[in-house]
Amino acid sequence: MAEPAEVVLSAESLTKRFGRREAVADVSFEVRAGEVFGFLGPNGAGKTTTIRMLVGLARPDRGRVRIRGFDVARQFTRAMAHVGAIVEAPDLYRYLTGRENLLHFARMLPAGAASRIEDLARMVALAERLDEKVSTYSLGMRQRLGIAQALLGNPGVLILDEPANGLDPAGIVAMRETLRHLAAEGKTVFVSSHLLAEVQQLADVIGIIAAGRLVREGSIGDLLHGEDLVRVKVADHQVETAVGVLGQLAGEAGVEASPAAVGWITVRIAAARAADVNRALAEAGIYAARLEAGSHLEDLFLSLTADESTSHEGTFQGISSARTPPEDGA
Repeated sequence: MAEPAEVVLSAESLTKRFGRREAVADVSFEVRAGEVFGFLGPNGAGKTTTIRMLVGLARPDRGRVRIRGFDVARQFTRAMAHVGAIVEAPDLYRYLTGRENLLHFARMLPAGAASRIEDLARMVALAERLDEKVSTYSLGMRQRLGIAQALLGNPGVLILDEPANGLDPAGIVAMRETLRHLAAEGKTVFVSSHLLAEVQQLADVIGIIAAGRLVREGSIGDLLHGEDLVRVKVADHQVETAVGVLGQLAGEAGVEASPAAVGWITVRIAAARAADVNRALAEAGIYAARLEAGSHLEDLFLSLTADESTSHEGTFQGISSARTPPEDGA
Protein backbone atom coordinates (compact mmCIF):
# COMPACT_ATOMS: atom_id res chain seq x y z
CA MET A 1 0.00 0.00 0.00
CA ALA A 2 1.34 3.44 -0.96
CA GLU A 3 2.40 5.77 1.82
CA PRO A 4 0.10 8.78 2.38
CA ALA A 5 1.32 11.98 0.76
CA GLU A 6 3.13 14.55 2.88
CA VAL A 7 1.00 16.96 4.93
CA VAL A 8 1.82 20.35 3.40
CA LEU A 9 -0.75 22.65 5.03
CA SER A 10 -2.19 22.15 8.50
CA ALA A 11 -4.42 24.13 10.82
CA GLU A 12 -4.46 23.22 14.50
CA SER A 13 -7.28 24.45 16.76
CA LEU A 14 -7.59 27.81 14.98
CA THR A 15 -9.72 30.23 16.99
CA LYS A 16 -10.39 33.90 16.25
CA ARG A 17 -12.63 36.35 18.10
CA PHE A 18 -13.84 39.81 17.15
CA GLY A 19 -14.95 41.38 20.39
CA ARG A 20 -17.35 38.93 22.00
CA ARG A 21 -18.06 37.11 18.73
CA GLU A 22 -16.16 33.93 18.05
CA ALA A 23 -15.76 33.98 14.26
CA VAL A 24 -13.69 30.77 14.09
CA ALA A 25 -13.69 28.16 16.84
CA ASP A 26 -11.20 25.29 17.18
CA VAL A 27 -10.83 24.57 13.45
CA SER A 28 -8.32 21.84 12.53
CA PHE A 29 -7.55 20.13 9.22
CA GLU A 30 -4.68 18.80 7.12
CA VAL A 31 -4.07 19.11 3.38
CA ARG A 32 -1.60 16.83 1.61
CA ALA A 33 0.67 17.28 -1.40
CA GLY A 34 -1.17 16.97 -4.70
CA GLU A 35 -4.56 17.32 -3.03
CA VAL A 36 -7.40 19.73 -3.79
CA PHE A 37 -9.15 20.72 -0.55
CA GLY A 38 -12.58 22.32 -1.00
CA PHE A 39 -13.55 24.66 1.84
CA LEU A 40 -17.30 25.29 2.02
CA GLY A 41 -19.59 27.31 4.25
CA PRO A 42 -22.44 29.84 4.18
CA ASN A 43 -21.76 33.58 4.25
CA GLY A 44 -20.56 34.54 7.71
CA ALA A 45 -19.48 30.98 8.60
CA GLY A 46 -15.80 31.92 9.02
CA LYS A 47 -14.29 30.92 5.64
CA THR A 48 -12.49 34.17 4.86
CA THR A 49 -11.35 34.63 8.46
CA THR A 50 -9.86 31.14 8.36
CA ILE A 51 -8.12 31.85 5.05
CA ARG A 52 -6.72 35.13 6.39
CA MET A 53 -5.17 33.18 9.26
CA LEU A 54 -3.73 30.62 6.84
CA VAL A 55 -1.80 33.33 4.98
CA GLY A 56 -0.84 35.49 7.95
CA LEU A 57 -3.25 38.37 7.33
CA ALA A 58 -4.87 37.70 10.72
CA ARG A 59 -3.36 36.27 13.89
CA PRO A 60 -5.33 33.50 15.57
CA ASP A 61 -6.21 34.04 19.22
CA ARG A 62 -5.42 30.37 19.67
CA GLY A 63 -4.00 27.61 17.49
CA ARG A 64 -1.46 27.67 14.68
CA VAL A 65 -0.93 27.17 10.97
CA ARG A 66 1.98 25.24 9.47
CA ILE A 67 3.01 25.34 5.82
CA ARG A 68 5.73 22.92 4.78
CA GLY A 69 6.48 22.57 8.49
CA PHE A 70 6.96 26.31 9.06
CA ASP A 71 4.80 28.03 11.66
CA VAL A 72 3.10 30.98 9.92
CA ALA A 73 3.07 33.15 13.06
CA ARG A 74 6.75 32.57 13.96
CA GLN A 75 8.33 31.84 10.55
CA PHE A 76 6.19 33.93 8.24
CA THR A 77 8.67 34.55 5.43
CA ARG A 78 9.76 30.92 5.23
CA ALA A 79 6.17 29.69 5.23
CA MET A 80 4.93 32.20 2.63
CA ALA A 81 7.81 31.35 0.29
CA HIS A 82 5.80 28.22 -0.54
CA VAL A 83 2.44 29.96 -1.04
CA GLY A 84 0.54 31.69 -3.83
CA ALA A 85 -2.80 33.13 -2.76
CA ILE A 86 -5.86 35.15 -3.64
CA VAL A 87 -7.96 36.35 -0.70
CA GLU A 88 -11.37 37.73 -1.72
CA ALA A 89 -10.14 39.48 -4.90
CA PRO A 90 -6.86 39.83 -6.83
CA ASP A 91 -4.95 42.96 -5.84
CA LEU A 92 -4.23 44.46 -9.27
CA TYR A 93 -3.24 47.87 -10.68
CA ARG A 94 -5.97 48.71 -13.15
CA TYR A 95 -4.02 51.51 -14.89
CA LEU A 96 -1.33 48.98 -15.87
CA THR A 97 -1.60 46.23 -18.47
CA GLY A 98 -1.86 42.61 -17.47
CA ARG A 99 1.78 42.07 -18.42
CA GLU A 100 2.93 45.13 -16.45
CA ASN A 101 1.06 43.84 -13.39
CA LEU A 102 2.75 40.46 -13.62
CA LEU A 103 6.17 42.04 -14.17
CA HIS A 104 5.63 44.25 -11.13
CA PHE A 105 4.83 41.28 -8.89
CA ALA A 106 7.60 39.17 -10.45
CA ARG A 107 10.18 41.74 -9.26
CA MET A 108 9.22 40.89 -5.66
CA LEU A 109 9.94 37.20 -6.21
CA PRO A 110 13.12 35.17 -6.72
CA ALA A 111 14.84 35.30 -10.09
CA GLY A 112 13.05 33.48 -12.86
CA ALA A 113 9.50 34.52 -11.99
CA ALA A 114 9.24 36.89 -14.99
CA SER A 115 10.17 34.08 -17.37
CA ARG A 116 6.93 32.29 -16.41
CA ILE A 117 4.64 35.11 -17.55
CA GLU A 118 4.01 33.91 -21.11
CA ASP A 119 3.29 30.32 -20.08
CA LEU A 120 0.99 31.43 -17.26
CA ALA A 121 -0.87 33.84 -19.56
CA ARG A 122 -1.58 30.94 -21.90
CA MET A 123 -2.61 28.73 -19.00
CA VAL A 124 -5.25 31.23 -17.86
CA ALA A 125 -6.32 32.13 -21.42
CA LEU A 126 -5.11 35.75 -21.32
CA ALA A 127 -2.24 35.63 -23.83
CA GLU A 128 -4.12 37.74 -26.40
CA ARG A 129 -5.17 40.40 -23.87
CA LEU A 130 -1.99 40.56 -21.79
CA ASP A 131 -0.89 43.94 -23.19
CA GLU A 132 -4.23 45.65 -22.58
CA LYS A 133 -4.94 47.66 -19.45
CA VAL A 134 -6.56 45.79 -16.59
CA SER A 135 -9.23 48.53 -16.47
CA THR A 136 -10.62 47.01 -19.68
CA TYR A 137 -10.78 43.49 -18.23
CA SER A 138 -14.00 41.82 -17.15
CA LEU A 139 -14.30 40.49 -13.59
CA GLY A 140 -13.56 36.99 -14.85
CA MET A 141 -10.43 38.17 -16.69
CA ARG A 142 -9.16 39.93 -13.57
CA GLN A 143 -9.76 36.74 -11.64
CA ARG A 144 -7.73 34.74 -14.17
CA LEU A 145 -4.92 37.31 -14.06
CA GLY A 146 -4.95 36.93 -10.27
CA ILE A 147 -4.45 33.18 -10.65
CA ALA A 148 -1.45 33.84 -12.91
CA GLN A 149 -0.10 36.28 -10.32
CA ALA A 150 -0.47 33.67 -7.57
CA LEU A 151 1.49 31.16 -9.68
CA LEU A 152 4.37 33.49 -10.61
CA GLY A 153 6.70 32.16 -7.95
CA ASN A 154 5.87 28.53 -8.81
CA PRO A 155 4.52 27.91 -5.29
CA GLY A 156 3.88 24.45 -3.93
CA VAL A 157 0.70 25.61 -2.17
CA LEU A 158 -2.18 27.60 -3.70
CA ILE A 159 -4.75 29.18 -1.38
CA LEU A 160 -7.64 30.58 -3.40
CA ASP A 161 -10.74 32.35 -2.10
CA GLU A 162 -13.59 31.94 -4.63
CA PRO A 163 -11.35 31.59 -7.72
CA ALA A 164 -14.35 31.02 -10.02
CA ASN A 165 -15.90 34.36 -9.06
CA GLY A 166 -17.04 36.20 -12.20
CA LEU A 167 -16.26 33.34 -14.59
CA ASP A 168 -18.74 32.16 -17.19
CA PRO A 169 -19.50 28.39 -17.44
CA ALA A 170 -16.68 27.80 -19.92
CA GLY A 171 -14.29 29.72 -17.69
CA ILE A 172 -15.34 27.67 -14.66
CA VAL A 173 -14.62 24.43 -16.53
CA ALA A 174 -11.23 25.81 -17.63
CA MET A 175 -10.45 26.85 -14.06
CA ARG A 176 -11.33 23.37 -12.81
CA GLU A 177 -9.07 21.75 -15.39
CA THR A 178 -6.22 24.12 -14.53
CA LEU A 179 -6.45 23.43 -10.80
CA ARG A 180 -6.69 19.67 -11.36
CA HIS A 181 -3.62 19.88 -13.63
CA LEU A 182 -1.69 21.77 -10.96
CA ALA A 183 -2.66 19.18 -8.34
CA ALA A 184 -1.56 16.39 -10.67
CA GLU A 185 1.85 18.10 -10.83
CA GLY A 186 2.07 17.80 -7.05
CA LYS A 187 0.84 21.23 -5.99
CA THR A 188 -1.49 21.52 -3.02
CA VAL A 189 -4.65 23.51 -3.74
CA PHE A 190 -6.87 24.93 -0.98
CA VAL A 191 -9.96 26.52 -2.50
CA SER A 192 -13.07 28.07 -0.98
CA SER A 193 -16.18 28.26 -3.12
CA HIS A 194 -19.95 28.58 -3.03
CA LEU A 195 -20.34 26.51 -6.24
CA LEU A 196 -21.16 23.17 -4.63
CA ALA A 197 -21.56 21.16 -7.83
CA GLU A 198 -18.24 22.48 -9.09
CA VAL A 199 -16.46 21.62 -5.83
CA GLN A 200 -17.91 18.11 -5.98
CA GLN A 201 -16.17 17.66 -9.34
CA LEU A 202 -12.96 19.45 -8.37
CA ALA A 203 -12.01 18.55 -4.82
CA ASP A 204 -10.47 15.41 -3.35
CA VAL A 205 -11.29 16.42 0.21
CA ILE A 206 -14.03 18.66 1.57
CA GLY A 207 -14.22 20.70 4.77
CA ILE A 208 -17.57 22.26 5.70
CA ILE A 209 -17.60 25.14 8.19
CA ALA A 210 -20.73 26.47 9.92
CA ALA A 211 -20.95 29.08 12.68
CA GLY A 212 -17.15 29.12 12.88
CA ARG A 213 -16.78 25.37 13.46
CA LEU A 214 -15.65 22.64 11.09
CA VAL A 215 -18.72 20.42 11.08
CA ARG A 216 -17.54 17.81 8.57
CA GLU A 217 -14.28 16.91 6.84
CA GLY A 218 -13.28 14.01 4.63
CA SER A 219 -12.89 12.73 1.11
CA ILE A 220 -15.79 13.24 -1.27
CA GLY A 221 -16.40 9.49 -1.34
CA ASP A 222 -16.41 9.14 2.44
CA LEU A 223 -18.64 12.16 2.99
CA LEU A 224 -21.27 11.10 0.50
CA HIS A 225 -21.17 7.40 1.42
CA GLY A 226 -24.27 6.69 3.45
CA GLU A 227 -25.78 9.95 2.24
CA ASP A 228 -27.64 8.22 -0.58
CA LEU A 229 -30.97 9.75 -1.39
CA VAL A 230 -33.69 9.95 -3.99
CA ARG A 231 -35.17 13.26 -5.11
CA VAL A 232 -38.56 13.28 -6.73
CA LYS A 233 -40.70 16.06 -8.21
CA VAL A 234 -44.48 15.90 -8.03
CA ALA A 235 -47.30 18.36 -8.65
CA ASP A 236 -47.37 21.10 -6.01
CA HIS A 237 -50.85 20.15 -4.78
CA GLN A 238 -49.68 16.55 -4.24
CA VAL A 239 -46.61 17.31 -2.12
CA GLU A 240 -48.28 16.82 1.25
CA THR A 241 -49.83 13.51 0.24
CA ALA A 242 -46.57 12.33 -1.34
CA VAL A 243 -44.62 13.15 1.83
CA GLY A 244 -47.04 10.99 3.82
CA VAL A 245 -46.74 8.10 1.37
CA LEU A 246 -42.96 8.22 1.28
CA GLY A 247 -42.80 8.59 5.05
CA GLN A 248 -44.21 5.06 5.28
CA LEU A 249 -41.37 3.88 3.04
CA ALA A 250 -38.40 5.73 4.56
CA GLY A 251 -39.70 6.91 7.92
CA GLU A 252 -41.07 10.37 8.63
CA ALA A 253 -37.63 11.75 9.51
CA GLY A 254 -36.27 10.57 6.17
CA VAL A 255 -38.59 12.62 3.97
CA GLU A 256 -38.46 16.36 3.42
CA ALA A 257 -40.19 18.72 1.02
CA SER A 258 -37.96 21.49 -0.30
CA PRO A 259 -39.09 24.96 0.80
CA ALA A 260 -37.21 26.56 -2.10
CA ALA A 261 -37.74 24.15 -5.00
CA VAL A 262 -41.50 23.78 -5.33
CA GLY A 263 -42.68 20.20 -5.79
CA TRP A 264 -39.34 18.56 -4.96
CA ILE A 265 -39.16 15.99 -2.17
CA THR A 266 -35.96 14.46 -0.78
CA VAL A 267 -36.12 10.86 0.45
CA ARG A 268 -33.14 9.60 2.46
CA ILE A 269 -33.08 6.09 1.12
CA ALA A 270 -30.56 4.02 -0.82
CA ALA A 271 -30.32 5.21 -4.44
CA ALA A 272 -30.89 1.60 -5.55
CA ARG A 273 -34.44 1.87 -4.13
CA ALA A 274 -35.50 4.65 -6.50
CA ALA A 275 -37.94 2.21 -8.14
CA ASP A 276 -39.58 1.60 -4.75
CA VAL A 277 -40.15 5.35 -4.39
CA ASN A 278 -41.70 5.57 -7.84
CA ARG A 279 -43.88 2.51 -7.22
CA ALA A 280 -45.16 3.76 -3.85
CA LEU A 281 -46.19 7.07 -5.38
CA ALA A 282 -47.84 5.42 -8.38
CA GLU A 283 -49.86 3.13 -6.12
CA ALA A 284 -51.14 6.25 -4.37
CA GLY A 285 -52.12 7.79 -7.72
CA ILE A 286 -49.18 10.21 -7.74
CA TYR A 287 -46.97 10.25 -10.80
CA ALA A 288 -43.47 11.70 -10.58
CA ALA A 289 -42.54 14.39 -13.08
CA ARG A 290 -38.84 13.77 -12.38
CA LEU A 291 -36.83 11.38 -10.26
CA GLU A 292 -33.12 11.59 -9.42
CA ALA A 293 -31.09 9.06 -7.45
CA GLY A 294 -27.65 9.42 -5.91
CA SER A 295 -25.65 11.45 -3.43
CA HIS A 296 -25.46 15.23 -3.72
CA LEU A 297 -22.99 17.47 -1.94
CA GLU A 298 -25.65 20.17 -1.92
CA ASP A 299 -27.98 18.09 0.23
CA LEU A 300 -25.21 17.23 2.69
CA PHE A 301 -24.14 20.89 2.84
CA LEU A 302 -27.68 22.13 3.49
CA SER A 303 -28.31 19.50 6.16
CA LEU A 304 -25.14 20.53 8.03
CA THR A 305 -25.61 24.30 7.73
CA ALA A 306 -29.38 24.62 8.01
CA ASP A 307 -29.22 26.74 11.17
CA GLU A 308 -26.30 28.91 10.00
CA SER A 309 -26.72 32.67 10.10
CA THR A 310 -26.78 34.39 6.71
CA SER A 311 -24.83 37.42 7.93
CA HIS A 312 -21.80 38.36 5.83
CA GLU A 313 -18.19 38.18 6.90
CA GLY A 314 -16.23 41.41 7.05
CA THR A 315 -14.56 42.89 3.99
CA PHE A 316 -10.78 42.85 3.79
CA GLN A 317 -8.06 43.66 1.29
CA GLY A 318 -6.38 41.00 -0.85
CA ILE A 319 -3.23 39.05 -0.09
CA SER A 320 -0.99 41.72 -1.60
CA SER A 321 -2.47 44.48 0.56
CA ALA A 322 -0.40 46.47 3.02
CA ARG A 323 0.44 44.54 6.16
CA THR A 324 3.16 44.07 8.70
CA PRO A 325 4.31 40.46 8.55
CA PRO A 326 5.61 38.86 11.71
CA GLU A 327 9.34 38.32 12.10
CA ASP A 328 10.81 34.90 11.30
CA GLY A 329 11.43 32.74 14.31
CA ALA A 330 14.91 31.59 15.20
